[in-house]
Amino acid sequence: MGSSAGTSLPRRSWLGIAGAALLVASGAIHLDLYLTGYRTIPTIGPLFLLQVIAAFALAVAIPVTGSWIAAAAGAAFAASTLGGYLLSLWVGLFGFTEVRTTAGIVAGIIDVAAFATLALAAAPGLPYLEDLGRRLLPAIAAASVIALALLVAAVATPKTQPVATGPDVLKARDVGGVNLLTDAKGLTLYWFAPDTSTKSVCYGSCAAYWPPVTGTPSAGPGVTGTLGTIVRTDGTKQATYDGHPLYTYIGDSSPGQASGNNLNLNGGLWRDVPVTG
Repeated sequence: MGSSAGTSLPRRSWLGIAGAALLVASGAIHLDLYLTGYRTIPTIGPLFLLQVIAAFALAVAIPVTGSWIAAAAGAAFAASTLGGYLLSLWVGLFGFTEVRTTAGIVAGIIDVAAFATLALAAAPGLPYLEDLGRRLLPAIAAASVIALALLVAAVATPKTQPVATGPDVLKARDVGGVNLLTDAKGLTLYWFAPDTSTKSVCYGSCAAYWPPVTGTPSAGPGVTGTLGTIVRTDGTKQATYDGHPLYTYIGDSSPGQASGNNLNLNGGLWRDVPVTG
């Protein structure tokens, strides 16, 4: 028995170190996302910060203690982080809907690898239950494959994002006591600080979070600002209001919401559009 423990310890140590390194990598990606805009998202921002702190704390505790409990906690943490990402892709989480991005996909793959590595590090270390630990190895492998399959399915078929096309009549709507500009469906419209009156800089993943309002707009009752259009790089026309290209936000699922206001996301500040006049 002593010989078995002696031979398993080095393998467990290396698995623990590898798992800790993967947690650091995941935490670093989340820290970058937090600093570059996610910190401004209600609830999601604080959760990102907690994720970063927990990832680094576990990354230190696992190799320092060499405990199978710390390794198991790291595996559970990696699985829960991946679960949160999948939920935010499929149905949204705390009012925020994630879109498919390179950073998110890489973080998801790292979380799967961290789960598998740390679960393997923990399983043989169950005190007095080494045989049970070895029996758990196929289950760990199966869980890892399932987690990876779910990640692939999520990024291959993300939740359908709203496409704001054909603005028709832009409306004025009271949202939280402020008269805001909305599209024909009543969804709050936004402008992006880095844009100019003749050019949108929101493309790619930015446009997935903030679908451009395309088409030629007309003013509904009470909407007295200057309406116009610009031409996007794909040749489509994007509606403008008082010189600001207009967008909706995927975090707003119904009229009366303005969860995108004052978010510093995707390279700049987003503001809702108060109706003039």
